[in-house]
Amino acid sequence: MVSGRALHFVFKVADRTLTAKFYRDILGMKGNTYFVYISCRWSAVQIKPYANRWSKTMIGYGPEDTHFVVELTYNYGITDYEQGNDFLGLTVQSSEALSRAASNNWPVKENNGLKYIEAPGGYKFYVIDKPQPVDKDPVVKVSLASSNLAKSLEYWNGLLGLKIFEKAAKSVLLGFSDNQAKLELVDIGEPVNRAKAYGRIAFSCPFDQQPEIDRKVQAVNGTILTPLISLDTPGKATVRVIILADPDGHEICFVDDESFRQLSQVDPASDADLDKFIKSDKSRAH
Repeated sequence: MVSGRALHFVFKVADRTLTAKFYRDILGMKGNTYFVYISCRWSAVQIKPYANRWSKTMIGYGPEDTHFVVELTYNYGITDYEQGNDFLGLTVQSSEALSRAASNNWPVKENNGLKYIEAPGGYKFYVIDKPQPVDKDPVVKVSLASSNLAKSLEYWNGLLGLKIFEKAAKSVLLGFSDNQAKLELVDIGEPVNRAKAYGRIAFSCPFDQQPEIDRKVQAVNGTILTPLISLDTPGKATVRVIILADPDGHEICFVDDESFRQLSQVDPASDADLDKFIKSDKSRAH
């Protein structure tokens, strides 16, 4: 049985200036770490088909050791991403975010009685209108589309071992433990189209459990996008990863928890680094 930990969801972003404003000034998140890549082994986990210079910003309500965060991937030279129907939303508890949206003239919309705000690129963030909790992570869940809930459950619960926390006719809430952000799968009654804006959800697990995940997925002829590989980051920990795809093509990354806890340490300079590169973007534009 996998003893996993929910880590982050990866978004591809085209406008770093507006994106930074949304996550920091509207949602109220802070940068954790910032990396720029040109050509390195991390290209093995870069969301294809983008293989040019790229950067990633980890941002959230706290350290990735204790919080579910967002990875913002910026591919230099890409100005737009076509959205599919795969990503349905990320839910946070933060009435403060709604207040900040109002004061910044950022539209607050509704869908089936649920309030949401859209990040640049059209990604939906549903907001529970209650004060942001101080004793737990404000990120509640990530919602992804499923074309066949029974098959999705067989994969996520039966194969990967995520527990079922809630189940309805057209949706299921999954996770590894009570105190972590959850994954919600929603049956949309049609094929899942991931288009160009598709992302990836990441979990960690103990180093010695990764080969077992590999064996289990191979045994059912499941999709392994990136076989077990160790990735180096200069001056930081070497992390082993394996990247899978579920029956609808949703990408899932499992990193080894021991090394990732070292790699994901908060860098106090990350927000300043992001601002520096945003400024360089503007300079090149002129």
